[in-house]
Amino acid sequence: MSDTGVRIRAGRLDEIEAVLEFWLLAAENTDRHDSAEGVRRLMERDPEALMVAEIDGRLVGTLIAGWDGWRAHLYRLAVHPGHRRRGVARALIDAAEARFARFGAVRSDAMVLDANVLAHQAWTAAGYGRQTDCSRWVRSLRS
Repeated sequence: MSDTGVRIRAGRLDEIEAVLEFWLLAAENTDRHDSAEGVRRLMERDPEALMVAEIDGRLVGTLIAGWDGWRAHLYRLAVHPGHRRRGVARALIDAAEARFARFGAVRSDAMVLDANVLAHQAWTAAGYGRQTDCSRWVRSLRS
């Protein structure tokens, strides 16, 4: 438990639906590809990748801290609108970075929507900066 009252723990399989509902409330761009099966596959492959922040037993934040054995990636930083600017995002990021340090990671990157100005502020406050020398290229693997 942090000094802000935030407890960070690994997500559980029995709360996948609650996390998906939380993302609809607290995260940007969640209606495209998020699914219970996708989150389940993530958690079965890496049970500690989905990090959950709680205050008094209530879900107030999430962060996916993915480690592929080479690089550290951060996705789905989401904080309940009523708990923003109270240290929840920072507690999640700190916990993710500590996790990555245990693996020997030397750098982490965060996937952030260009239009999500609130997220830009949170990531900047945590010491992250926009990478300007490359772009993300994507292709759907589903038809």
